Amino acid sequence: MRKLALITVLATSMVGVPMIAGCDRTVSEEKTSTSGPNGTKTTEQKTVQHPDGSTSSSSSSEKHTSNP
Repeated sequence: MRKLALITVLATSMVGVPMIAGCDRTVSEEKTSTSGPNGTKTTEQKTVQHPDGSTSSSSSSEKHTSNP
């Protein structure tokens, strides 16, 4: 009986918690890199869908310069 209870508790914790909490799903991701005379510019755009059905977008940009 104790073994069955232990298995039930472990299975519920591994399966039940992720189903309740949910997780974000990446809908689209785009990375661009352009090279110019001043260095390289990298841009990343990401769209994420949350468990409640809403979506959010984020954008980041980095500029890398090389010293002559």
